[in-house]
Amino acid sequence: MHDIERIVLSIVPLLLAIILHEISHGWVAEKLGDPTARMLGRITLNPISHIDPIGTIILPGVLLLTGSHFIFGWAKPVPVNFANLRGGRRDMALVALSGPLTNLLLAVLSSIIFHLTFGGLGGSAGVWDRIVVPIHVMANYSVLYNLVLMVINLLPILPLDGGRIVAGLAPEQIGIAMERIERYGMLIVLLLIASGIWSYVVTPIIYLFWRILM
Repeated sequence: MHDIERIVLSIVPLLLAIILHEISHGWVAEKLGDPTARMLGRITLNPISHIDPIGTIILPGVLLLTGSHFIFGWAKPVPVNFANLRGGRRDMALVALSGPLTNLLLAVLSSIIFHLTFGGLGGSAGVWDRIVVPIHVMANYSVLYNLVLMVINLLPILPLDGGRIVAGLAPEQIGIAMERIERYGMLIVLLLIASGIWSYVVTPIIYLFWRILM
């Protein structure tokens, strides 16, 4: 399989991982009392509604084309009005948890597909290979992307989901203190990546889940 083919096959699972992560936030928020995402048309599989030019296209594309072993990206965050949630801060934590949980479920499902299609590799050429091999490759990428998104988003740093979960479940004073430094959250994440600390914190956890599933 050529590099261009692999890049094309990697785009579909990447978009699904990112988009379904965001849809889950909006869907759970709606069930808990906030219809904002539904009213703005964000509970949809239409990628145009979720694409962030930099986080969904440019950054992942550059990383893929440069052969990076680490793929990072994001979609436009689904808008949630936490004031509408019936359970207050507790429901805020549930909305945040839904994204990483969706990625975990997708990783497990993709792992099952990967192992099922593995038995079909090496069969007769032609239509069989044109169907099974691409599915097998996409399932492999899907496990990786969903594990990366799950682990990254569970870091206890706002505005990541993990930070939102901690802020929602911790005593209110701690949650308020975390929200005050939320504006610096993505800068902290980028510094963790640039400094190399990231590889000691995130990579081992991703690798552990990878070993379990694959």
